[in-house]
Amino acid sequence: MMQTAAAAAYRNTENSAREDAADSAGPTPDARVSFYDDHPTIADLREEVLLGLGRSPKRLSPKLFYDQRGSKLFDAITELPEYYPTRTEIGILDVYGEEMADRLGRENVLIELGSGSSLKIQTLLTALRPAVYVPVDISKEHLLESAQALAERFPDLRIRAACADYSGSFKLPLDSGWTQLAAFFPGSSIGNFEPSEARALLQRVAAVLGQGGRLLIGVDLRKDPSILNAAYNDAQGVTAAFNLNLLTRINRELGADFETSDFRHKAFFNVEVSRIEMHLESLCDQVVRVAGREIPFGKGETIHTECSYKYSIADFQCLARDAGFESEQVWTDPEQLFSVHCLRVDS
Repeated sequence: MMQTAAAAAYRNTENSAREDAADSAGPTPDARVSFYDDHPTIADLREEVLLGLGRSPKRLSPKLFYDQRGSKLFDAITELPEYYPTRTEIGILDVYGEEMADRLGRENVLIELGSGSSLKIQTLLTALRPAVYVPVDISKEHLLESAQALAERFPDLRIRAACADYSGSFKLPLDSGWTQLAAFFPGSSIGNFEPSEARALLQRVAAVLGQGGRLLIGVDLRKDPSILNAAYNDAQGVTAAFNLNLLTRINRELGADFETSDFRHKAFFNVEVSRIEMHLESLCDQVVRVAGREIPFGKGETIHTECSYKYSIADFQCLARDAGFESEQVWTDPEQLFSVHCLRVDS
């Protein structure tokens, strides 16, 4: 059943690619949803891509995966049998949602970073009953679709959606009178950041929440590398399509001429630094034009597109403490695959 659903979502992304090119305006939000747009511009994208491809080794941020098609492909990944993080985190939320709500506090303002699809947040919204929900995501179309779906499911909920890049300094549409703030950062997206960057991001979140504010955050745990390697190299090739879609997006938005068939998806667990690495490997010597600039690739050269750090509970708590948080509680699944932490701003 899961394979069928994922395969169907994978096929549907072919239509989504055409929608990206044809409809940049996107759907009109529900009247119950206000929308704040701080989406990076084409100029921002051009600068970041050229800078990353000019480095040695070449590297691009995983946030660039999430155009509309990329977001739909990621949704398909979360349904794959090999990909344990999403269903495991949802399982933890289902079992301990009420305890988490007790920690975060009810009827407050809930900020969700990297909201993506609405699957995980629904359990938390039911338990928390926040006064205002502020989903934040870089994928504009996906954010609007998710916000509208939640407005229909929770008709009394005020939603103030923000399309923003939270990987750097970011603004949120918060009212000065909102003093009871909590945040939810699911999916172990914190693992996509280098530890120093993760610490800086947590510091920014702490500054937004203020003293005593609480953060509920998902963190993937260290485990057998065979489980990790399978999760990022699925048999259906959906993760490969997700990775390669990055080149398709650059072609469309920056007028580049990547031939996706000249690259392959490569993912592996790097034991020394406890992280999954995803790369796009060039299958031949070639020169690609991006935004008018020629970018040479040697055969076997890669673009490093994503890291996903895996932590022990103690190591993550140490990182959070360095960023100004104190750990209040941790929940895990029976197999210790994944963890959800409640952190409180301490200073």
